[in-house]
Amino acid sequence: MADGQSRSASFFETLTSTVMGFILSVVVQRALFPAMGHDFAFAENMAVASVFTAVSILRGYTMRRMFNALRDQLP
Repeated sequence: MADGQSRSASFFETLTSTVMGFILSVVVQRALFPAMGHDFAFAENMAVASVFTAVSILRGYTMRRMFNALRDQLP
């Protein structure tokens, strides 16, 4: 295996990172938004965190595929 990590370990690492990122996003929003004069309901914070999490997953996947394609083009 090229990266030394099994597929299941890679999946678990990605899943853990995504869940932790989502939780951190909600916690930071709950603290930051009121300090900036915005008082969103918890469900609204969850919706915002969900959108940013989805965008982050797509960004991470796209970047990984781009770097893999670049790596495959190297001599």
